[in-house]
Amino acid sequence: MLGKLTWAAIPFDQPIPLITGALVLVILLGVIAWIVIAGHLPYLWREWITSVDHKRIGVMYTLLACVMLLRGFADAIMMRGQQALAFHSQGFLPPEHYNQIFSAHGTIMIFFVAMPFVIGLMNLVVPLQLGVRDVAFPTLNSVGFWLTATGALLVNISLVVGEFARTGWLPYPPLSELTYSPGVGVDYYLWSLQISGVGTLVAGINLVTTVLKLRTRGMDYLRMPMFCWTTLASNLLIVAAFPILTATLAMLILDRYFGFHFFTNEAGGNMMMFMNLIWAWGHPEVYILVLPAFGIFSEVVATFSGKPLFGYRSMVLATMAICVISFMVWLHHFFTMGAGADVNAIFGIASMIIAIPTGVKIYNWLFTMFGGRVRFATPMLWSMGFMVTFILGGLTGVLVAVPPADFLLHNSLFLVAHFHNVIIGGVLFGAFAGYTYWFPKAFGFRLHEGWGKAAFWLWLIGFYVAFMPLYAVGFLGMTRRMQHYDVAEWRPWLMIASIGAGIILAGIVCQIVQLVVSIRDRAELRDVTGDPWDGRSLEWATASPPPVFNFAVTPEVEGPDAYWETKREARRNGTATAEPAYRDIEMPRNSPTGFVCAFFATIMGFALIWHIWWMVLLGGIGAFATFVVFAWRDHDEFVVPATEVARIDRAWREGRAGAGTAIGSLS
Repeated sequence: MLGKLTWAAIPFDQPIPLITGALVLVILLGVIAWIVIAGHLPYLWREWITSVDHKRIGVMYTLLACVMLLRGFADAIMMRGQQALAFHSQGFLPPEHYNQIFSAHGTIMIFFVAMPFVIGLMNLVVPLQLGVRDVAFPTLNSVGFWLTATGALLVNISLVVGEFARTGWLPYPPLSELTYSPGVGVDYYLWSLQISGVGTLVAGINLVTTVLKLRTRGMDYLRMPMFCWTTLASNLLIVAAFPILTATLAMLILDRYFGFHFFTNEAGGNMMMFMNLIWAWGHPEVYILVLPAFGIFSEVVATFSGKPLFGYRSMVLATMAICVISFMVWLHHFFTMGAGADVNAIFGIASMIIAIPTGVKIYNWLFTMFGGRVRFATPMLWSMGFMVTFILGGLTGVLVAVPPADFLLHNSLFLVAHFHNVIIGGVLFGAFAGYTYWFPKAFGFRLHEGWGKAAFWLWLIGFYVAFMPLYAVGFLGMTRRMQHYDVAEWRPWLMIASIGAGIILAGIVCQIVQLVVSIRDRAELRDVTGDPWDGRSLEWATASPPPVFNFAVTPEVEGPDAYWETKREARRNGTATAEPAYRDIEMPRNSPTGFVCAFFATIMGFALIWHIWWMVLLGGIGAFATFVVFAWRDHDEFVVPATEVARIDRAWREGRAGAGTAIGSLS
């Protein structure tokens, strides 16, 4: 009846996951009870759960990323604590639990923190920057988010029902094959990523179509903000690379469930083919994450330097060069495989070449700042911290792109330090910069600057204290994923690294306090202008938060930095402009399709993991029925009357006039 699921799946003999899971469950039930008792459920269902508004979906992606960051960082704290204590001892984590923790940490941080964070910011901002009302496929956008949330839910369920993979964040065979991993841990990994991967692919298709087909009047490609260009490049990579991941994991599923031999050591299988396929997705994935961060830094540096972005066309060229070359470097992840000197040399050279367009971007940001009136607000601090940190990470990347050096450093903690140098210094600092920069656009009030700057400095200092020692201990020969060790020379470095993790924890606490204080003091931090940073692109040309239709009249642009130019012209000619002619606006209706699909996807995923076949069939029928009902909808839009559009727009204009802010005409 319940397949492989028995009471033995609950870890009654392991207090850490059991207590943690119980605590999370109590908090979750408490939040749900409060929502229901306080009467917020109808609002939550109507305005958020069933919303197809790109701004609401972007906020939900970002919220998911922040919640999962806490879970992933809890794993990191346990790993650093274990290695600090496990000198000549077993520490406090048994080997099988430690293996699950480092596997879950990597999986969560890449797939359920970094990916939702950048996709959330792209969802929130790109339609506004393009001057359009929504993404190309609003309901599909909702489906993509809820499928991503389903994958995150399955990973967290594995904490208390069964186990997670013990293979690392990439399930290399033969360790991930049924012979060596007979439990459900790898199955949790496979199905959570398959389901969330479909959600990511849907988001990629949606955003590519939006950028290519839905730009406002006058906005040709070379008038788009740089964040739109990096969004286009990143999502082109998603569309090209994520099918590789889906196919690779599908082959591993066939090996495990039906006895196929794609990646086994016998019957014609080839486990090294898994390495090729997973990294043919995996290295473009790094640029899927970092390219949107580059776009964020471009927006932030130009805004807070009070200058147009230096070398705009060269930035576009560099972005698309990275997009193409990122598919030509994957083999540098396994130079030690034995492909031969010629193959290694080709991929090593390609790995160095891809650093050139990244260097172009660094110089362009520096030249944008040069001669500008730089304002050191929190988003700008994250951007400057990124430049220093990412340059160091890039240099170590060029080092390990040299095959002989990689033979020495492969699989050592030097590699772990390099990877975190790039992902934290590039992606996470970029996400935090974008979060701080666009928070007032999403919610109508700024985040507290003092707590934000405290969080930045703690994160920056904590990063260097936590990861620079790993470069050193990697040179000393320590390999990654060690549950305990007996080499005395390693211990001081690991103790310092654990202190660094504690400093980062203090930074996260400051970010939580910053959010709480900002919500408490939101009246003082209120932005009535829609343009708190004196921005340059179209997202600042509407109210904060924007109305459901984004713009009362879709703007018309005549050059890059369209909003900056209209503001400058308005200041020159006076602050008042004539009202536009308001018209009725058609907008897509909210739909529960995404949430219902995710509900049935959760049932199917859980049932596939535990071999509960009748439940798989039930979930499949439910998901199919949901799509049939959605396809047969007669009314999928509603009309915002011109009178309502006029009322909302006039209230915003009055607020800006009261604040003495110029309103340029973009209509």
